[in-house]
Amino acid sequence: MIELFQHILHLDFEWIFANYGTAIYVILFLVIFIETGLVAMPFLPGDSLLFTAGLFAASGELNLVAVLGLLFIAAVLGDNCNYWVGRKIGLKIFDFKFKGRSIVKREYLTKTEEFFDKNGVKAIIMARFVPFVRTFAPFAAGVGKMEYKKYFLFDVLGGFLWIFSLTIAGYLLGEVEWIRKNIDLVCLGIIFISVFPMVLNLLKSKFGAKNA
Repeated sequence: MIELFQHILHLDFEWIFANYGTAIYVILFLVIFIETGLVAMPFLPGDSLLFTAGLFAASGELNLVAVLGLLFIAAVLGDNCNYWVGRKIGLKIFDFKFKGRSIVKREYLTKTEEFFDKNGVKAIIMARFVPFVRTFAPFAAGVGKMEYKKYFLFDVLGGFLWIFSLTIAGYLLGEVEWIRKNIDLVCLGIIFISVFPMVLNLLKSKFGAKNA
């Protein structure tokens, strides 16, 4: 299991294919569900995993329709699970500890709440494209007791845009030889683009506080 986890983090689809065959669909489903559904697992690959899945669909190793359908369902189910955990358990989750350390860092929730304050309801959609914020946004919406019908509508729309845009981007670019030979670099680029706005805001806040 640990070996599988390591290969998931490295997006080693070929190894997963060789060892698990068609069960890769179940593995991809679980990764997206866990990344969006458990506040303790924000470090799992999201954007880069979707793009890589699209690349493998372009080569015929994965079925594009099956990937899009399964991962969309996983993203919506994960977010809704996260929402209700936040709504029912709330901030008590930050009291959970493992070996004396908090399982979930409160600073991630703080950053997510700031993201909500700045972007309003549209943050539910925008958060899908921002690592870490993507995991904590539904939890924060639950803690804040956001109206569920409104949350669900924006969450489904955001999930659709996230899953389809990145997976299809990978599918369309899958025939580009340079991209297929440099998947690792492409995935690092996607991660950088995803994290850059968050880093930029962090730097603005830091230097803004110093100037003040």
